[in-house]
Amino acid sequence: MSIEEKIKGLNDKKSKLKLGGGRSKIDQQHAQGSLTARERIETLVDKDSFQEIGIFARHRCTNFGMAGKELPAEGVVTGAGSVGGRMVHLASQDFTVAGGSAGEVHSDKIVQAMLGSLKTGTPFVFMNDSGGARIQEGIDSLAGYGKVFYHNVMLSGVVPQISLICGPCAGGAAYSPALTDFIIQTAKARMFITGPSVIKEATGEEISAEELGGPLSQMNHSGVAHFVAENDLVALRICKKLLSYLPSNNIEDPPQLESDDVIVPDKTLNSIVPSEQKKAYDVRNVIARLIDGGDFLEVQPLFAGNIVVGFGRILGRSVGIVANQPSVLAGALDINASDKGARFVRFCNAFNIPLVTLVDVPGFLPGVQQEKGGIIRHGAKMLFAYSAATVPKITVIMRKAYGGAFLAMCGKELETDRVFAWPSAEIAVMGPQGAVNVIFRNEIAQAEDPKKKRDELIASYQGTFATPYSAAARRDVDDIIEPADTRRHLAMTLDILSTKREFRPMKKHGLIPL
Repeated sequence: MSIEEKIKGLNDKKSKLKLGGGRSKIDQQHAQGSLTARERIETLVDKDSFQEIGIFARHRCTNFGMAGKELPAEGVVTGAGSVGGRMVHLASQDFTVAGGSAGEVHSDKIVQAMLGSLKTGTPFVFMNDSGGARIQEGIDSLAGYGKVFYHNVMLSGVVPQISLICGPCAGGAAYSPALTDFIIQTAKARMFITGPSVIKEATGEEISAEELGGPLSQMNHSGVAHFVAENDLVALRICKKLLSYLPSNNIEDPPQLESDDVIVPDKTLNSIVPSEQKKAYDVRNVIARLIDGGDFLEVQPLFAGNIVVGFGRILGRSVGIVANQPSVLAGALDINASDKGARFVRFCNAFNIPLVTLVDVPGFLPGVQQEKGGIIRHGAKMLFAYSAATVPKITVIMRKAYGGAFLAMCGKELETDRVFAWPSAEIAVMGPQGAVNVIFRNEIAQAEDPKKKRDELIASYQGTFATPYSAAARRDVDDIIEPADTRRHLAMTLDILSTKREFRPMKKHGLIPL
């Protein structure tokens, strides 16, 4: 054969392999409103930047009719490409090939891509669309999963890991996304450990696949998913945007965009927070006025709505924002909010993203179920995460900051670099009403007019303790600022702290109260 014939043979082989399970299977994928594995990669990466690795990989299984059976590219497309000019490594499961089932070589290809991320310090993006373990391969398929899980942990905290759930993700396969930093689930995707039929057989409970593992279930109830996307295209857009805020690895700073460096006072902030303690408002309106262009990428917006976390920029710098949400449970911290906040703080710290914390918290949520559910243990995660964080930490107290929940929202004693307070801030062990009831119980009871006496004592307490000035006098607050100038103070502080270095005692790792 001439070299021309050999090259033609090579191109023909590659063209056939790139068709995956064939044109009819591709058409089925499209009819369901889904992209193919290769189309997902092409949509995500910059044009002509993807280099595929392992297209000729073949399984070694001979059981149950697998001998000689060809599974193009082993049912998963792997390689590297650039997204917004920055390199990432990828794996995209191909549902048109044996339902995207994961066998030994399939998993080995994924691990090879993960090792590429580790060696080059680049993010890893895994697009899941698989019926699960390849049953014909038995223990080899389980061993393959185990290797993927292990390398998820090896990559953790070194490079960002993003999982897209674009189809089924059941059984052991669901644990790989759970070990990554962010999960983006499409509306048609289903993710669970045991499906509806298994649950019905084991427990007698009946539930649909949508109710059990649909995106709203995994966002609203379990908190497993971080973003919900209408379809593959939206999921890929979210992935691109998320990557734009993140550094490629843990020894780089986040990308900084160009900025005009012009900040003017925003008088709207002076009245955006109601002065009445119990009046609700949406803290996202505050966030929008503090970040560049109001462009906020909220993480887990439908889970634990009493705390808001997400990414924004201040004069081009990426920041992670944590804020109490007074419109949900008055912004009190409960079990789920503590877990959500602590996990986000730890991610930002791992990848050198400064933290901006906006405080309006009445305390930890009281209740028998909260106590029995371990609010002490879960709330301690917030204290642990902020205390362990060495990135720049800036706290702004807008209104209420009561008790241990104030400390858990990055109080000064957690080695916070700057604590600013608005004049409307109330900083105390508890709210004035509760404090007066405890301190002056007997005095109120013995008064001729208990209600009048109580109101007088509340006013006195507010003037003495429930103001930012007492805290500022004790240096628990660094400065009391006009709300309109908050964005300027944040920008200045981020600039000052851009070279922050903080060293901690040598140890393998701390023991967060999991």
